Amino acid sequence: MAKRASVYDLKGLNCPLPVLKAKKRLAAMQPGSQLWLETTDPLAVIDIPAFCADAGHHLVETAAVTGGHRFLVERGA
Repeated sequence: MAKRASVYDLKGLNCPLPVLKAKKRLAAMQPGSQLWLETTDPLAVIDIPAFCADAGHHLVETAAVTGGHRFLVERGA
């Protein structure tokens, strides 16, 4: 049974803080585990996918929500 992804609230933070904090949090997680990132920074729709591609993480899902975006990231190896 898959473990439910935890939620990391990055709302109110502006570039580059959401990516820097997500990087630190994901580094402490096991490969294959998932994390929801919740952001309000409009640049996150560019920054988070680019960060995932550069760092070898898998961007599972992106969703626009009221006031921001949610990203489901699976930690890479």
